[in-house]
Amino acid sequence: MSSLFRSEEMTLAQLFLQAEAAYSCVSELGELGLVQFRDLNPDVNAFQRKFVNEVRRCEEMERKLRFLKKEIEKADIHVSDTGENPEAPHPREMIDLEAQFEQLENEMKDSNANYEALMKSFLELTELKHILRKTQTFFEEAELHVHNQQQIHEPQGTDDMQALLREETRGSATATATQLGFVTGVIARERVPTFERLLWRACRGNVFFKQAEIETPLEDPSTGDQVNKCVFIIFFQGDQLKSRVKKICEGFRATLYPCPDTAAERREMAIGVNTRIEDLQHVLNETRDHRHRLLLTVAKNINQWFIKVKKIKAIYHTMNMFNLDVTQKCLIAECWCPVSDLDRIQQALRRGTEHSGAAIPSILNRMATKQEPPTFNRTNKFTEGFQVIVDAYGVANYQEVNPALFTIITFPFLFAVMFGDCGHGLIMFLFALWMVYNEKKLKNFNGGEASLLLLMKIFETMFEGRYIILLMGLFAVYTGLIYNDCFSKSFNIFGSSWDLDVKWPAISASALNSYAESKTIMLDPKETYDGIPYYFGIDPIWQIATNKLTFTNSFKMKMSVVLGVVHMMFGVCLSFFNHRHFKKPLNIFAEFIPQVLFLFCIFGYLVILIFYKWIAINVHSPHQPSLLLALINMFLQFGGTIQASDLIYKGQDIIQLLLVVVAVLCVPWMLLVKPIYLRRQHKAKKDEGFQRLRSSSPSPPPVAVNLGDSVLDGGEVVHHEGQAMAEHGDDIHEEFDFGEIIVHQIIHTIEYCLGCISNTASYLRLWALSLAHAELSEVLWSMVLKLALSMKGGVGVVAAYALFQAWAVLTVAVLLIMEGLSAFLHALRLHWVEFQNKFYQGAGYKFQPFSFKLIISGQLEE
Repeated sequence: MSSLFRSEEMTLAQLFLQAEAAYSCVSELGELGLVQFRDLNPDVNAFQRKFVNEVRRCEEMERKLRFLKKEIEKADIHVSDTGENPEAPHPREMIDLEAQFEQLENEMKDSNANYEALMKSFLELTELKHILRKTQTFFEEAELHVHNQQQIHEPQGTDDMQALLREETRGSATATATQLGFVTGVIARERVPTFERLLWRACRGNVFFKQAEIETPLEDPSTGDQVNKCVFIIFFQGDQLKSRVKKICEGFRATLYPCPDTAAERREMAIGVNTRIEDLQHVLNETRDHRHRLLLTVAKNINQWFIKVKKIKAIYHTMNMFNLDVTQKCLIAECWCPVSDLDRIQQALRRGTEHSGAAIPSILNRMATKQEPPTFNRTNKFTEGFQVIVDAYGVANYQEVNPALFTIITFPFLFAVMFGDCGHGLIMFLFALWMVYNEKKLKNFNGGEASLLLLMKIFETMFEGRYIILLMGLFAVYTGLIYNDCFSKSFNIFGSSWDLDVKWPAISASALNSYAESKTIMLDPKETYDGIPYYFGIDPIWQIATNKLTFTNSFKMKMSVVLGVVHMMFGVCLSFFNHRHFKKPLNIFAEFIPQVLFLFCIFGYLVILIFYKWIAINVHSPHQPSLLLALINMFLQFGGTIQASDLIYKGQDIIQLLLVVVAVLCVPWMLLVKPIYLRRQHKAKKDEGFQRLRSSSPSPPPVAVNLGDSVLDGGEVVHHEGQAMAEHGDDIHEEFDFGEIIVHQIIHTIEYCLGCISNTASYLRLWALSLAHAELSEVLWSMVLKLALSMKGGVGVVAAYALFQAWAVLTVAVLLIMEGLSAFLHALRLHWVEFQNKFYQGAGYKFQPFSFKLIISGQLEE
């Protein structure tokens, strides 16, 4: 929890790794995931680093694995994820992996090439089979046509003479059909109309085109798609038309096949084609089975191979950031790591040294530096979502107070104030509870359909924030009970605290919900209120009252102001812990104290007046003063006498006078104290420097040996990053610009003073969205579900069934999704702008450790 309140203490460490042990040590650190390496070669090209060849080999292995995975996906083979996490292979195993992947790739390519060639031959034979079958029908139709023409003029004679004449007629018909030239082929079905039209125009109608559809789709061997095709035959006369027809066929990508002239030759060729198709089908089945068995073997190990290759690549990529010593036998690295985990890092280095068999142990040396360390907040699956919300605004500065700890409670609570409905909150809570209960199954779920990609992304986002939704739903149930609102209806648990027998004797305290919802009751506390507060939440009688909005608006508006001022005051108080931790007493005196006084004297005073009016002033009081007018007149009628009708308590004029004076004095306090103090401090240091120069026996400056970018001082390595030293909690720059400081302080003061007013008004969105949600829920009930419940008989049953579905869909779509998203965004804005700007800078950078787990999951680039 301390790490969530303030980021981990980080240190810059220097590693000295033997060349033969560096790979194993980096592998162990990657498994540990607690070290962020710095690039010590920022000016060196990526192609000129020491281990660039190893990185390229890993990229080549990844390419081969991606090729194999693509083939597995094409074959619709399921790749099971066993969740195993193999260790990074030894460098010597890279050669074996490369040889294995090379063999698998070549075997798969050969199998694909053979399969494609066989499929191409199978397609050609299949098309030829259909051509022979269809063209036989074409020729028979032509012969029948000629035979019928001859029979019209057939002479009378003996039977032998008639048979002889028939043979002569058939021969003449065949001769007539074969005197014309013809080509046969296959073309895609969608191109036939255009193909036929172009043939007619290009050949001027001197061709005869006949086509027939192939009933079964044919598989394209290059793409694997099913294509519908047609068989065609074109009759023509002359070589000129023949060449023209062939060119048109080539332009339309029609495949031409030879076709014999006689029926006997066609039957003989068809028998041979069928025999070849059967043999080819057998070979195709064998090739397909071999390819499938190969892909099944690859699918069992491909995930582990990917993990191994990614780990090897990450190790060599990290080692490229190291420096080599003069002897080329030692690698020097620098890294950020948490101070509390130094022992675990040392143990990982020892394990790496032992695995490599190196004789000299690896050395970890802490370094002093003026560079800003990265921010590292430890999270778990519950707090991770809230930390992401804060980091989306900006990563905290090193050891700055982390708002995520308080966001765990304040964020779902402010959401619930705007979304206060017991029924809707329960649905949201149950949905989040289902995701939490099945988080292991849902975490590994992967929907591969492109049409559902957007829905999967939305669900993935909700799943990552399942604990946020869980708390939002739980708090919404609580605030719904406070508002006594469940699907726009109220709970009647304790009856009513109003004396209903006085004015409405027909309404019993136990039958409020069954009363007609005409809302003709006007509740007047002077007449019918017993004076006993309701036990929990809002009295259910307000649900059927005409002046319900008047009461709830006043209550929710005051509640929004109270919650907003408390939230902002808490944020200002958190800035004190930042000033104290960074040892900036000047900021405490010159910023924190006047900020607290300014906020308290104006809006804190308003919160006190709200509670005082709730407690001390009732309906029987002689005056009902307005709090808004009291706050406005506090400034407009400064020092004036308050009228008796506007007086809230005795001594109000004196106290308000003092509060205004204090609030006004806080403005120059915030504006001038810090710049004047810094100017005097700079002048004193400057005068002290002149006095040292005028001294008769000046002390010699300390001698330091400069080694590149580090200074050896007393055995400690100190890295200088060109940043100024921080003294007395403020940055003392070489050139002191008083004008720049005073302008910065003016902007900061104006922003805070105006922000207190605008931010307080911004919290009224709690009231506005709560009112909108309640009214939408009530409209949906009265316009949809109440209409169905008012019908009777069979029609009422059917209407209730249909309208209940419509009401449920609208409730989920409008009130849960749209209204929930709106309340979520407004709660996000209240935390980012109104709360975090009081103490949070968010100008740091996140700790990104070298972790195999993050690299494999894709959260960290290699």
